[in-house]
Amino acid sequence: MYEDWALIEASIAAQYGIRLRAEPDMTWDEFCTLLAGIMPETPLGQIVSIRSENDREKLKNFTPEQHRIRNEWRSRELKQARWTDEEAAKAVQEFQNIIKQAFG
Repeated sequence: MYEDWALIEASIAAQYGIRLRAEPDMTWDEFCTLLAGIMPETPLGQIVSIRSENDREKLKNFTPEQHRIRNEWRSRELKQARWTDEEAAKAVQEFQNIIKQAFG
């Protein structure tokens, strides 16, 4: 989520007209509800669609940029799969700290 934060902010602004940085009182539950409802037409929705595409026919029509996005994501997933339990716990703690700072 951390590395997609700009896409999340842009998507929530585009879909709901809410600027997250200007919402000091938004609860974590409300944020999760908004994020869960992000539509495919938003910046995040488009990137998620590219990252998750597995249809060979659709992949043949991808632009070089779409292939780059998908390949980077797939490479990232492989690297994360090699995390130790300690590394994963540290990453979760760092993420939780970021969210606490953002939403109090």
